[in-house]
Amino acid sequence: MHSDILNPEIQRFIDANVGKDISRLALQKNPFPEVEWIAILNQIASKSKAKDKLPTWFSTCNILYPVKISMEQASSEKTAQYKATLVSGNQLIDLTGGFGVDDYYFSKKMNAVIHCEIDPDLSSVVAHNFEQLKASNIQCIAGDSIQQLTNSETDFDWIYIDPSRRNDAKGKVFMLRDCLPNVPELLDVYLKKAQNILIKTAPILDISAGLAELEHVANIHIVAVDNEVKELLWEIKKDHLGDIKIRTINLIKDHQERFEFIHQQDSFAAFSLPKRYLYEPNSAIMKSGGFDEVSRQFNLDKLHPHSHLYTSDNLVPFPGRIFEIQKNIPYQKTEMKAFLENKKANITARNFPDTVETIRKKWKINDGGDQYCFFTTDVNNNKIVLICSKIK
Repeated sequence: MHSDILNPEIQRFIDANVGKDISRLALQKNPFPEVEWIAILNQIASKSKAKDKLPTWFSTCNILYPVKISMEQASSEKTAQYKATLVSGNQLIDLTGGFGVDDYYFSKKMNAVIHCEIDPDLSSVVAHNFEQLKASNIQCIAGDSIQQLTNSETDFDWIYIDPSRRNDAKGKVFMLRDCLPNVPELLDVYLKKAQNILIKTAPILDISAGLAELEHVANIHIVAVDNEVKELLWEIKKDHLGDIKIRTINLIKDHQERFEFIHQQDSFAAFSLPKRYLYEPNSAIMKSGGFDEVSRQFNLDKLHPHSHLYTSDNLVPFPGRIFEIQKNIPYQKTEMKAFLENKKANITARNFPDTVETIRKKWKINDGGDQYCFFTTDVNNNKIVLICSKIK
């Protein structure tokens, strides 16, 4: 079937329909009856998704795309490029290969990469694509990756694992032991075969819960793209028993926002009433929980122990959004009517009893405009509204 999809006429048809509505296309008659219509439609849908997520694949001729779920689970190129900065050495084995985006970038840092994938059809698709991408130092092996690992004579520099949640684990609290492979159960096996292990998990995994299940964690990387947390990376080093470093990275178009600290290190925040500037941490820092460290490292005051908003009189560079406070008003009817009722504003609620939706409805505030309003609680436990203009 793969060779049929690679027919130049079919490839031209796929390219001509990238971005089109698949449900509408599905109603058309298949112009290539020798190939299943659903297979062609799948290629169009997945290639459309690849345009932004995987531009290298999108711009390379004769790439084959997997079924929808494999495409959704694949790393983006941006996050794969970041992961590749963490590894180096001779051999890396990926036990959960998938569409192989991470391995393509690992192959630029490692002498040899083994891509293990239990689905033989997906494995052959990925092997074909690596040829098109001229990634010649990646070996694709179809079958059980644990068998491959335990039967191998090689001592690997790195093992990479992207465990997937079992279908019967839906609705449960996210735990690594509910995923396949069961990393906590197999960790000793992995550490007999490699000095370093890199585990990718969904951002829903609680950091404390992950640490309770794993041993020898040296670094945890919280990776966001355009302020949306995409994945957690757990870096395990054989025999490591020391401090655990939390590293946050927000990948933005033209730059990166980085922040790091030692997990559970004693740290004390300073507090004050709002000053001239307001700072809101990016989503990777919010996931990290290092709120007192933000105050310490940037010499900023927190508004309240639970607000996670910061303030200063002097402007400082900051990994997140920065605002200048125009007005600080009490959350009372008179002030709300005077300054915000029937107005347009961008609203954020932090450590505040009402939701953004409730606030908008109650005070008839429309979304948008250049005004940013933070509904929060100050250090004296008073409900306040900070009316701001955005600097960054």
